[in-house]
Amino acid sequence: MAFHWRGDTDAPGAYRSQDFPTRVDAEAWLTETYPDLLDEGVRAVTLLEDDSIVYGPMSLEP
Repeated sequence: MAFHWRGDTDAPGAYRSQDFPTRVDAEAWLTETYPDLLDEGVRAVTLLEDDSIVYGPMSLEP
């Protein structure tokens, strides 16, 4: 069981984060890195547990 973020980008292709062992770890990573993701063109993210959506899409824009 692993959690990861899938991003919706302005560019072709989808963004996928590394895997995290817990939802808390995944959410902490997003809290720290969302400004960088915005700079890379990711506009929204969806949290998945394996292949199941936990929540999202969630906008990263202010």
